[in-house]
This record gives sequence, structure tokens and C-alpha cells, in this order.
Amino acid sequence: MSAQPIVVTHPLAQIHLTAMRRVDTPSSAFRWHLQRLAEILFTVATRGLETETLTVQTPLAETEGQGFARPIVLVPILRAGLGLSEAILPLVPDATVAHIGIARCEETARPKPYYAKMPAILGRADVFVLDPMLATGGSACAAITQLKQAGAERLIFICVVSSPAGLESLHESHPDVPVITAAIDEGLNAQFYIVPGLGDAGDRCFGT
Repeated sequence: MSAQPIVVTHPLAQIHLTAMRRVDTPSSAFRWHLQRLAEILFTVATRGLETETLTVQTPLAETEGQGFARPIVLVPILRAGLGLSEAILPLVPDATVAHIGIARCEETARPKPYYAKMPAILGRADVFVLDPMLATGGSACAAITQLKQAGAERLIFICVVSSPAGLESLHESHPDVPVITAAIDEGLNAQFYIVPGLGDAGDRCFGT
């Protein structure tokens, strides 16, 4: 998979994104559209994963099928990333879920890591880092750095909306990590929020 961003332009993805952008979309609907979009983004993100041949017994005969060649680890960046992981986990119920907590300084937009719980299987897993927004790229870069230091080698970053600055920062720091996104927006405002964006994804998802 290319290290260049992959923008998912499928009509269903864009319809869900449009609903999330609307300022009058309530939290319940925002979560629902986020979950449906997460399913689509994850489907795109996993299309290049290696599989292995499995032999299974159907009610009528023995046949061959496919299973993932490596474990899957989902890593939501707290807290907004939880909206993505909760939707994706039913698609891969055997996946392991790690958590990384990173707060953003509202004045400088610099990341402040405060929590990390990661499994020992990172080095042999396909790891998906999840955060709805890629704004400055600070949180994404910090999370991926932590994961690599813990042994992760195969990582993919999934977000809903990204900015050119965030993509550039992530590519400079981690050029080996592909990015799957539903949109590349115009840029950032003075408060480092993506414009036009969809506001604070965590607040809108959880109603705070």
C-alpha cells in the first residue's frame, strides 16, 4: 500500500461525511454516521493485508478459505478514536484493542501523551491507528512513535478528515505509514482546527 494518502471517494463514504459536517446533526446521528464511515474506511485500509489459506469443513464438504496472516491491533487515540474502534471491532472481533491517550494543548496544539496500554504482539501484527481528525499531525505522529518504540512495524493510519499540514507532518515523520481518509480539507484556522472540517469530533461524538 502506498505511503501517499488514499482518499475514499465512494459515494456512501461522502454521504456519511456530509451528514457529520452539518452543524445541526445531533450526537446520536453523528455517532451513527461516524460508525458507518469507519466501516468503509477500514474495508479500504485492509484490502492489501496478507492472508493465509485455511481448510474448513462445510456441512457438505471440506474446502479452502482465507484468514488473516497476522494478528490485527486497533489503536484508537483517546478519546475521539473510540468512535472508530467501536465500529470496526465487530468486523474483526478477534482483534486486540490498544489505547493511547494524547491531549492537545489548546494554545500550541502540541500533543501531551498521558496514557498508553499496548499488547506484546505489536511486532507481528497489522496495526491500525484510529483518530477522526488529522489536523496538525502532532497526536498522530506521537502515537505512531510510541507504537514503533513498542515494536510495531506495520502501521496504517485511518482518519475521517485530514489537513494538508497534518498529512505533510505525518509523512515527514513516518513516511512508511499509509493514511486512509475520507477528505483532505482546505487547512487549519487560528485555533488549529480543520476548516471546513466538522468541529471537535470527540465533543460531537460523545455530546460534551
